[in-house]
Amino acid sequence: MINKNAGKKWPWIIGISTIIVIGFAVKTVDVAINNPVEMSEYGMQGYHEYDHNVNEIINAKIEFDKKYTISFLTPQITQKESVIAYAVKDKSGVAIEDANVSIVLTRPDTTKQDIALDTPSVSDGVYTFKATDLPAPGRWDIMAKVTVGKDQRYYNLKADTRSPDIFEF
Repeated sequence: MINKNAGKKWPWIIGISTIIVIGFAVKTVDVAINNPVEMSEYGMQGYHEYDHNVNEIINAKIEFDKKYTISFLTPQITQKESVIAYAVKDKSGVAIEDANVSIVLTRPDTTKQDIALDTPSVSDGVYTFKATDLPAPGRWDIMAKVTVGKDQRYYNLKADTRSPDIFEF
């Protein structure tokens, strides 16, 4: 015997499947609108600009590293009163007093909580920024731009306020 109702279920299956696919597409667009992609600020600039100038940035880093050394002196990043300090010296160990050091503390997932630091006190080549309270615990990127004369270098670090052992160059 042939089932005469077998052909009637396929239009329903196709219609319901189409509605489900459209529903998933609408939900995907809704999630994308409510959670926009953050612009990358790697290298303290937009990623389009960074990608466009990547060869010059790499060459500048190589030239900077031939002449100078940078040391990150802060033992741990904490949520309350973090003091960021860098030492800048030439290759012979002489402290550099006239470098321009600017820093941005940023979260990896958002730029809304960025903290810019750009007026350090300088003593014997150590650039110390005033104590800063971070708005949230957890992972923070410490992005620095160090300029000495015509030479410049970006120096990016990753730290976590919850654990002193979590630190990445």
